[in-house]
Amino acid sequence: MTTFTIFNNEPDIRTLSAGQVIFQENQPGDFMYAVLEGEVEIVRQNHVLETIPAGGVFGEMALVDQKPRSASAIAKTNCRVAAISDKRFTLVVSHNPHFALQMMRLLAERVRRNLAN
Repeated sequence: MTTFTIFNNEPDIRTLSAGQVIFQENQPGDFMYAVLEGEVEIVRQNHVLETIPAGGVFGEMALVDQKPRSASAIAKTNCRVAAISDKRFTLVVSHNPHFALQMMRLLAERVRRNLAN
């Protein structure tokens, strides 16, 4: 899995307790998140699709396609996440082609993994 450190110093840091819902499936999405500490589970219809460790990101699909969330995100452990707004995401993508490629690779990896299941 790709490790993202670009968001380690974001101003919007959220501390979450284990079991806390970050967002729910079908909600509109205006933030993506980077896990700074702990782990987050991505859940769809009560099935864990993926566990995102520190250094991972989630919630990016809603920013890319402007569609409702395709899954829920729940703190698996106590954790800290950086919330990245749509505006910030667009700025980082436009100024950092390497980051844009990392995001495309991550999305492709997730699609391939889900097709295998």
